[in-house]
Amino acid sequence: MGVAIEVCISPALAGRVEPALLRGAARAALDAAGFAGPGEMAVVLTDDAEIQALNRRYRGVDEPTDVLAFAESEPTDPFVTSPEGEDYLGEVFVSLPRAEEQAQEEGHSVEEELALLVVHGTLHLLGYDHEADEERAEMWALQSQALKRWAGARGAPHRPEALGHPS
Repeated sequence: MGVAIEVCISPALAGRVEPALLRGAARAALDAAGFAGPGEMAVVLTDDAEIQALNRRYRGVDEPTDVLAFAESEPTDPFVTSPEGEDYLGEVFVSLPRAEEQAQEEGHSVEEELALLVVHGTLHLLGYDHEADEERAEMWALQSQALKRWAGARGAPHRPEALGHPS
């Protein structure tokens, strides 16, 4: 069993982020949510232009955003990676420029911001949301638990006060 996590990094961003960082954050979210699989998902690290095009096309918002999650159950065009089978969870797109900007604004590392965004998107793939207060409380608790796992796996201290929540 388990979940296969494919990491795709736009060629222009190659070498700027270790794929293991993104994969580890997704795995921490899956573990925190108690999802052991089987399944497959992808994390795509991209730039503002690509994420803005996706945001415009699928959400009707013509501006870049930090993270978008496309669950397999959502009606969309074919994904960047081709799903193989019914256990495909979907894809999480993260904008590296947005992550860098937000990390600077919030006073934490780009790695921490990327982990937060990947965790957030992965939880959306699993059906978690933050529209209602009750849903938000549950999702934020899982995010915090996942980030603690992620930090622990890296041997870093977990600083929940340093990380905000993506919208």
